[in-house]
Amino acid sequence: MTPQLEPYFKQVDGLADHFIERLRQAVAIPSVSAEDERRPDVVKMGHFLHEELKKLGVETELRPLGKQPHKEHLDLPPIVLGRYGNDKNKRTILVYGHYDVQPANKEDGWNTEPFELSIDDKGRMFGRGSTDDKGPVLGWLNAIEAHQKAGLDFPVNLLMCFEGMEEHGSEGLDDFIMEEAQKYFKTADAVCISDNYWLGTEKPCLTYGLRGVQYYSLEVSGPGQDLHSGVFGGTAHEPMTDLAKIMSSLVDVDGTIKIKGIAEQVAPVTDEEKGLYKDIAFTMDNLYESLGSKTGIFPDKERTLMGRWRYPSLSLHGIEGAYSAPGAKTVIPAKVIGKFSIRTVPNLDIDEVNKCVEEHVNAEFAKLNSKNTCKVFCQHAGKWWVASPKHWNFTAAAKAVESVFKVKPDLTREGGSIPVTLTFEQATGKNVLLLPMGSSTDAAHSTNEKLDRYNYIEGIKLLGSYLHYVAEEPMNN
Repeated sequence: MTPQLEPYFKQVDGLADHFIERLRQAVAIPSVSAEDERRPDVVKMGHFLHEELKKLGVETELRPLGKQPHKEHLDLPPIVLGRYGNDKNKRTILVYGHYDVQPANKEDGWNTEPFELSIDDKGRMFGRGSTDDKGPVLGWLNAIEAHQKAGLDFPVNLLMCFEGMEEHGSEGLDDFIMEEAQKYFKTADAVCISDNYWLGTEKPCLTYGLRGVQYYSLEVSGPGQDLHSGVFGGTAHEPMTDLAKIMSSLVDVDGTIKIKGIAEQVAPVTDEEKGLYKDIAFTMDNLYESLGSKTGIFPDKERTLMGRWRYPSLSLHGIEGAYSAPGAKTVIPAKVIGKFSIRTVPNLDIDEVNKCVEEHVNAEFAKLNSKNTCKVFCQHAGKWWVASPKHWNFTAAAKAVESVFKVKPDLTREGGSIPVTLTFEQATGKNVLLLPMGSSTDAAHSTNEKLDRYNYIEGIKLLGSYLHYVAEEPMNN
């Protein structure tokens, strides 16, 4: 442990109530980026961060991103930039987070008001955005304040980039990062993102990989309008029947992707990679608790984690245009659109996967001899990302975890996608680390989202400790 950390940890503990109050103020701003009427609240949250940073002596600015594409009556929320320290003898760390949140209403099933932080007797702090991503974002501000009040020198120059559209497609962010890569972000030596979660609830982790995602629409159309099944059933090729056949040809019940050419692209598992799974703190009971059932595909931990992280998966999401309300309606839909996605991994290529999907769908549709028309297209695509966990950015973070939690962190990948990770890596050319604060039970995006008081306060210690270790870690690449 470096000499500076003990007084820093003590200061964080002393300021815990103050830091929780800051989170309470942030949660109270309903910064829902997906709802047009909430856009003023998203902007308000950006200004809240801007003002909190200014109080701490951070050089901060709000960068406008212009109008929202296809909704020109709306301004995109500003990017909040911050610079703390400009010492050429110190390393510079760039951190990212987002200040917008998912929609939330009490009637969705929340036990408490979603935009009022409430703390139960187990120290669980419930509120929309508490863990995703307001708690981690405020963690960086809190780390600065704890250093100031402890009279400690801040170990690095800190660059901050906080956006307000992450939960609604990060409109404008990629272009902004590319534009600023050799300007505002030019001095960055490494990047740290805290917008993910521990694998379980007991042991911290460092995340070095993410699956990509390619989301598809599969459209089958025929009749000029919806039809009555009593009149036209048995006389017309029904788009829904065609769609069901094609959708069922994409993936098997055991998760095996049936599209030719995809499995062949997957990078083989190395012996070194196999060795990473053995000691990871995860049990099949962890999976069953998350599922709320014992419906897992694989019986063992290693296969389950590989299925989640390092192999591709295909999920069927729904059908647009079909009758889905309660009750019965005897309609034959004129056009239906099936939605599915593929989570991609090394070395799947976006264009090659699209080609495989298109060829498969066309071949399966041809087998039906239907007079309907069929087309498939990729709505959006984000590439997979894998970093080296041996980079000094990761080894410093591992030492920080040990200094706070007294255990070595698990090295994990994530099954989901955080596209900005790859954008920062490509734009800056620097190593990107995912350093989570919250745990697997935080229910981000769901009802009763929470952040444990323990994870918040110890997470603030972790972020500060990471900056100390990253300042000292020898550069190995």
